[in-house]
Amino acid sequence: MPMLRRGFVALGLAVAAWGPRAAPSGDGDDEALLADADYTAARAALQAGDAAAAVPRLQQALKRFPDSADVHNELGFAHRKLRQFDKAFEHYRRALQIEPRHRGAHEYIGEAYLMVGDLPAAERHLAALRSICLLSCEEQRDLEKAIAEYRVRGTQR
Repeated sequence: MPMLRRGFVALGLAVAAWGPRAAPSGDGDDEALLADADYTAARAALQAGDAAAAVPRLQQALKRFPDSADVHNELGFAHRKLRQFDKAFEHYRRALQIEPRHRGAHEYIGEAYLMVGDLPAAERHLAALRSICLLSCEEQRDLEKAIAEYRVRGTQR
């Protein structure tokens, strides 16, 4: 029994060391990005539901952080909220090229695929989240819920 307990402690320490994100950003510029006035203003605009105000601020941030998966993901989100799906998909795909394990981008692109009626593509991103998240993560649960709601709406037509 003590060996089993030590194994669980070791597993717990490994999970704790992994940190809150399954895949840390690869751009090495997280602190600078979080301190960027345009990026923080854009995120505040998105929180307030103003995607139109967020886009130009994110575009400015993108000039300084062209290889930031987070900036591309937020731009994808803003364009999706504005129902500009071509631009949304462009930015989500770029975020995933930069950081293939970006949980937020997988969730959001999956939700965008549902908005355009592409359930199989959304399910592929859910499968990706299932492989990325050590345990179930918020992004995985959110996309699972969106897919379940999409299926219910589909059966009610």
